[in-house]
Amino acid sequence: MDDSRPIDRPYKTKRFKLIFNKGVLFYAEYNLRLFFFLLFKKHDIYHANDLDTLLPMWLVSSIYRKKLVYDTHEYFTGVPEIQNRYFVKKVWSSIEKFLFPKVKYVFTVNESISELYFKEYKSRPLVIRNLPEKKTINKLKSRKDLGLPENKKVVILQGSGINIHRGAEELLEAIAIQDKLFLCVVGKGDVINNLKKRSSKPDLISKVLFVDALPYEKMMQYTINADVGVSLDKPNNLNYLYSLPNKVFDYLKVGIPIVCSDLVELSKIINIYNCGILIKNHQPKSILTALNSVLDEKNYSIFKAAALKVNSELNWENESESLINCYKKLV
Repeated sequence: MDDSRPIDRPYKTKRFKLIFNKGVLFYAEYNLRLFFFLLFKKHDIYHANDLDTLLPMWLVSSIYRKKLVYDTHEYFTGVPEIQNRYFVKKVWSSIEKFLFPKVKYVFTVNESISELYFKEYKSRPLVIRNLPEKKTINKLKSRKDLGLPENKKVVILQGSGINIHRGAEELLEAIAIQDKLFLCVVGKGDVINNLKKRSSKPDLISKVLFVDALPYEKMMQYTINADVGVSLDKPNNLNYLYSLPNKVFDYLKVGIPIVCSDLVELSKIINIYNCGILIKNHQPKSILTALNSVLDEKNYSIFKAAALKVNSELNWENESESLINCYKKLV
């Protein structure tokens, strides 16, 4: 991709420079390139990361008679981007229906999505949630350093997929009708340009800061300086209805309460830990009411203490044991 950032990982990575960067031709080219790349590099285990890599990984692992692990990060055929595209959805659904029953080792990101796959294929994927590490994030920069106001409560929305149907537009309207809260948006997505255009209007001037996608450690400096984090996906498709966004755990990791959509998995977190509030609907006034309730002096210390407790229990150190045990069965 033209906007891809440098990768700094403790393991070897390989990037493809593709001719096409979106649409059917992008996925076709990527799958073809991945197939031939893997074909000439023998490995002991093949790990397919989401449905858009599964076909070439299955083909090569079958050719070499090696084990294949399928890591499905979402309910791929339920993503909103393909719901009104019959041919595209049909292709991905056909690939999944053909390959899913053939893969022995499958895991996914939460119990709800695991249940969806079980109902469809009578095979229940292992659940491995994408949780942050337990290690502490230190505050290295102040609000002043980051361009955030020191005299307002800061609301943060972060993510690499700030897209349609994820509540960002309604959140912006909630910020527009008040003067005590400041919104920080960190990340990228297909509605960012529209959000920036809306923010140029008089009722949002000096109320919003947009920050491009950043490496995790730099992004978390904005998060740790915020007062409340938001995740407002709409339950208008299966993938969002049963989602468990990574950003929620990033917010909780640094001890800031959350305001979230009333989605299946998010409601479990809120009900178990009492670390935030679920919105009743996506009307701007409802979102603002929830934000003000979380930030109310009587409630905030309770929510903040609960947020810190989440990370002590829901962290990658604990969750990764399931992944390690899975791989122990493979070798």
